Amino acid sequence: MKEQLVMNSTSEIPASHRHNDPRVFFCERLAGAVEGLTHRLQAQYERIHPDQSALIRHVIAEAEAKAWELSFFPHLFLPDLVEARIAELTLQPAFARSGTAFAHAA
Repeated sequence: MKEQLVMNSTSEIPASHRHNDPRVFFCERLAGAVEGLTHRLQAQYERIHPDQSALIRHVIAEAEAKAWELSFFPHLFLPDLVEARIAELTLQPAFARSGTAFAHAA
């Protein structure tokens, strides 16, 4: 999906104008942000579950694919999708959440 987003957004732009086009800038920044987030999530979960690296990589890859299906802003969904899948596998989540953390949203 991310390749499709970049290709669809930039394929109609002449090569000489791509470096100045805000769509290209947006797509590159978004792809970079998602990549950085996946690396941070990987590191956080591997610190907690060092013996589960392959499983964690798989979970994050699946969650990233799902996040790209859900939105053009996958980084907004990715952490929650990873956490939900980790919980399904009965592994400890990387982030401790409490009811008070979200009390201001109610």
